[in-house]
This record gives sequence, C-alpha cells and structure tokens, in this order.
Amino acid sequence: MRRPLADAWAVRFEAAAPVREFHSYRGQRHLPGRWWSSTVGGHIGYESWLERDHLMLLDFDPSVVGISSQPFWLFWTSDKGKGVSHAPDYFARRDDGSALVVDCRPADRRKPRDWVKFDATRWACDQLEWEFRLVGAPDRIVVANVRWLAGYRHPRHLVEPWATELRKAFAEPRPLMDGARSAGEPIALLPVLFHLLWWQELMVDMSVPLHAASVVSPGVQ
Repeated sequence: MRRPLADAWAVRFEAAAPVREFHSYRGQRHLPGRWWSSTVGGHIGYESWLERDHLMLLDFDPSVVGISSQPFWLFWTSDKGKGVSHAPDYFARRDDGSALVVDCRPADRRKPRDWVKFDATRWACDQLEWEFRLVGAPDRIVVANVRWLAGYRHPRHLVEPWATELRKAFAEPRPLMDGARSAGEPIALLPVLFHLLWWQELMVDMSVPLHAASVVSPGVQ
C-alpha cells in the first residue's frame, strides 16, 4: 500500500517484511543470506557481505531496538517525467524513537544513477527528520572484533552465577584475562564474558584487536 511521504513517519518500518526477495543463483557475485539478530530475536536478510557487516554493526548498537531489511519502496518522478523507485537496505529504530535509514554501497561502485537514488532517499529522510547513512566498507578491526563477539550473542551464553561474578570482577577497568581468572575458570567464563561484551554490559576498545590484555570496563547498565 502506497502512502504520501508525510505519513511515513508513523509507520513501524522496523517491523516491516522485506518489500522484495533476496535472490540466490549460481554464479552470482554477491552472497545473500540471513543474520540472526539478537536485537529482534529473529532473522534479517542481507544481499552481500558488506550488507551483512553493517547489519551486524546495527545489531551490536545498544541504542538500536528494531531493524528491518529492504523496509519500503520510495517512489518519485525524475526531471524527465520518468518514474523512479528505490528500496533502501535497512531501517533501524532507536530507543529514543528516532529512525535511521541505511544504504550500503562500496565507494568505488557508486554510479551516477545510484547517486540519484541515494540523494533522493536522503532528501526524503530529511523531510521526515530521519537520519540517512550511505556506507561503504567499515573499519576492518572493528568488524573483526564485533564478528568475534557476535558468536556469543545468543542468550544461551548468559549463564549465572558467572555473569554476576564477571560484572563484579570488572567493576573497575582491568585486563580481560586477568579479570576472567579472578572470577573463576576462564574456559567456562569466557563465553559469558564475550556475551556481556556483545551486549555492552562490559566495554572494551573496539578500535584495536581484541586480545588477552584488552582492558575491560563497566558498560551499559
């Protein structure tokens, strides 16, 4: 169902089903798939590894409370009177009610016809007071760290009383392995620690490779 742009702000696009399918076929250049999101408790589609990485980063963002892929079609008429349409890659809802629309495209693959669609999407988002991001390749170190922590994002890794012991151990900043050993057996505790780092109940500098001496601090409460 089409709606005027002015009415779009009231639509819960974070709960919308994709407006088009994610196709998979032999020989395709991109690798589509589905990401299990800890934010929504279900799967969200992506069409490339670049999209997957940015979806993972949205899932990791503690301010994001809802995410959907290919959330809507945007329709408009070009200067030549031709109908144009575009479906952004992601819509995210933040805990303060604000909205974020994301398009993923490597910087070296943005053609003039793509810029027309990105600029139109940015303009539409500006009218609705939504944030628009056109993103390319994310920081490799941040992605590697978040991907590691994502392996422990499922709630099954929140095991008590170890989670409570780890929160106590890192009540003040200290090296990762030092704090884990102080709380108990690291082999048992590390999956719980990584889960707390994913949820950012505990924090670590994600701009450098995660390692045994990484300083872990109290995080989002």
